[in-house]
Amino acid sequence: MPNKIIPYRSDLKLLSRQLRKNSTQTEILLWQKIKKRSLGVQFHRQVPMLDYIVDFYCHEIGLVIELDGSIHDHRFLEDAKRQGELEAQGVRFLRFTNEEVKDDLFNVLLVIKEKVNELKDD
Repeated sequence: MPNKIIPYRSDLKLLSRQLRKNSTQTEILLWQKIKKRSLGVQFHRQVPMLDYIVDFYCHEIGLVIELDGSIHDHRFLEDAKRQGELEAQGVRFLRFTNEEVKDDLFNVLLVIKEKVNELKDD
């Protein structure tokens, strides 16, 4: 699924720019490690897709990385619906909690690297 662009609502473009300018601490931490093709593929931040905005997306391999803060503790059904709609477009997901990124960034990066390599080999 190389470079498949997922359609999105045009009004989300402005919101995604605002989200990039107001990144959370964990988004910044992870971004510092995955930007500039540091994992061999290019990720983008706050990418509009369908009716949603995902935290990080790599077009080359169709991989979304989502960081879940405490707000997601009460949004399981909404998150599952959103993920299902995007997976129906061929997108793959990795989810991490903010605590995992802050407390165990090394292992989070290992999981991401493994998934990137797996999808590059497909």
